[in-house]
Amino acid sequence: MLHSAWLYPVLFLTGLSAGLVDSIAGGGGLITIPVMLGVGMPPHIVLGTNKFQGTFGSFTATYYYSRHRIVQWREAVSGILFTAAGAAAGAYAVQHIDSAFLGKLIPVLLVVVLVYVAATPALGERDEHARTTPNIFYLAAGLALGFYDGFFGPGVGSFWAVAFVLALGFNLQKATGYTKLMNFTSNIISLAVFIAGGVVWFEAGIVMAAGQIIGSRLGAKLVIRKGVRFIKPVFLVVVFVTVCKLFYTQFFSR
Repeated sequence: MLHSAWLYPVLFLTGLSAGLVDSIAGGGGLITIPVMLGVGMPPHIVLGTNKFQGTFGSFTATYYYSRHRIVQWREAVSGILFTAAGAAAGAYAVQHIDSAFLGKLIPVLLVVVLVYVAATPALGERDEHARTTPNIFYLAAGLALGFYDGFFGPGVGSFWAVAFVLALGFNLQKATGYTKLMNFTSNIISLAVFIAGGVVWFEAGIVMAAGQIIGSRLGAKLVIRKGVRFIKPVFLVVVFVTVCKLFYTQFFSR
């Protein structure tokens, strides 16, 4: 299907749908990666092109959240730096380390996230007292989750959002905004590695990026208008679908 007349419209709509979902609750890769594989892209091109188009989406959402004062870039400088360092290390390590163990561990951890969020009705409804300082949080979470996103990636938005709520006491709307900033940081660092490796299909990526920009703006707008009560059910659905997909891929597919 790589030369079909329908290829670029399909990729545009895929980017738009992924951007919409990703800006609300993460998990856009669950939409983009299967579609790109389905149209016949080689797996290594899929990973590079996915980072390319996803970077535009995460930047658009971050910019929109910052314009509405949900995200303050100056408050997250240490998070950006530590996340960038972690992502660079992860993107390097994935080329040298077997990711099989991590692939089996992550869906189990996501189940814990899913159960905890579902079983705590008031989680993220309002700002709470922080349990640690921002610098300590960003040192630990930035390095760990930045590394994970550069190395493997699925579910990283869910981990970031819950970490912001639990450690810094953010409400879920604010946590979503800062999650997109950290996603953008790790995306652009990982993208640089993929571009250097020559595994980005720019034509397809630009078409998907156009969709991502529109979808991300729509999603961020919905988050700002609807608030926490809108985010939480979408978040739970995305985490549940991510868990199912990862369990199937890691334990049942051949």
